[in-house]
Amino acid sequence: MKKLLLLIPLLFVYTANSQSAWDLQQCINYAVNHNLNLRQTALNNEISNNNTNQSIASMLPSLNAGASHVYNFGKTIDRFTNTFANTQVLSQNFYVSSNVTLWSGLAQYNNVKASEYSYLSNVERLKQQQNDLSLSVANAYIGVIFSEEMLKISQNQFNITREQLERTQKLVDAGSVAKSVEYDIKAQLANEEVNVTTAENNYQLNLLSLKQLMNFDSITNFAIARPEIPAVESLLLESNINAIYETALKNQPSIKSGEYQMMSANKTLAASKGRVSPSLSFNASIGTGYSGLAKDIVDQSLSGQQQIGVTSTGVGVYTPVYSYVTRQTPFKTQFNDNINKSLGFSLSVPLFNGLQTHTAIKNAKLNTLNAKFSQDVNKQNLYKNIAQAHANAKAGLNKYSATKSSVEAATESFRYAQQKFNAGVISVFDFNSAKNRLFAAESNLLQSKYDYIFKLKVLDYYMGKPLGF
Repeated sequence: MKKLLLLIPLLFVYTANSQSAWDLQQCINYAVNHNLNLRQTALNNEISNNNTNQSIASMLPSLNAGASHVYNFGKTIDRFTNTFANTQVLSQNFYVSSNVTLWSGLAQYNNVKASEYSYLSNVERLKQQQNDLSLSVANAYIGVIFSEEMLKISQNQFNITREQLERTQKLVDAGSVAKSVEYDIKAQLANEEVNVTTAENNYQLNLLSLKQLMNFDSITNFAIARPEIPAVESLLLESNINAIYETALKNQPSIKSGEYQMMSANKTLAASKGRVSPSLSFNASIGTGYSGLAKDIVDQSLSGQQQIGVTSTGVGVYTPVYSYVTRQTPFKTQFNDNINKSLGFSLSVPLFNGLQTHTAIKNAKLNTLNAKFSQDVNKQNLYKNIAQAHANAKAGLNKYSATKSSVEAATESFRYAQQKFNAGVISVFDFNSAKNRLFAAESNLLQSKYDYIFKLKVLDYYMGKPLGF
């Protein structure tokens, strides 16, 4: 087991070198491209974009064509010959019609703008989700680096104790040190073996959390690149909260999304008010038809006469009676002869519709006010978050400075304790206490270091800066 623990750092080095190591930006890009929630939001945005295009198309003239093929049975009046028929009659009808709204109080135009602004708001909301995910990936990425360095510190402590045990065993064999000292160091070595195992488990768990956040589908073959992190002292802290806030107002997608939502609500209100106005529309149509009753006379002859009345003197009045030879009127002839066209304007004046328009206007006003309040809340929360992030970063820097001094003191204390222990001046308990204090100080320093780095990344996030190192 001890030999295996000694090989752990070598395994990490081999893993990082044998695989394609991922830097922070690659992890963020992969997470953004494979996050299912972001994909769902993107699909919803596509639907919103389609609705916007539909609202634009609704302003264009409509154009419809139709045809009918009808058999009539029984007594009916043929619409094309205007004659009664008692037999089966075939009639066909063909038409093309168009309609366009000329004026509706700009309701259609404002609906289009409301849809456009709503779509733009959704686009910014997607960007905000991407930024939030990027920040979470950066936090997990830094967590992996932190846990890896904690593992190295634990391994280093284990190696120091192991070397001390080997030295003590030689002294025990020579009779210079009591056997109990060897047992005490073995107990300490066992505790530090547990620390190494725990640190290694934490590293694997942090690595797993990062992969899950990225939706990385491979269990193995994943390693992160160790970035060149500058000294903490060179990482400057933005001191002006208001400057960060003013910059964030211009680049944060959540703020832009709120602005577009307010604009959409205003246009929806304008569209609702437009419905109070009379609407004017223009329509046109052209059609033709065919009837099975239509006949053409091809020949006629006098077959006699028929009395239709008498004069005042009693003389009969007669009319000639003709016999006709007919044929079915051709389809093409009827198609051309039966063409009818129409043009018209329609005016609709809303007088009363169950208070629907009135209620829509009231609700639109409330939604406009609600959008404004929501945006005000967004800005307040943004300022609070920036102020909190700035305070956290400042506290993190102070903690790092304090823990750095603690590490320096603990390192010097352990060096003297090690010399005294080797000289037999202090006990194993005192030696282990000094070493544990050094381990705790190094752990605190490492934690405060990466905690401060992440808090600076949070400020970079609000400043619109990239999250890479």
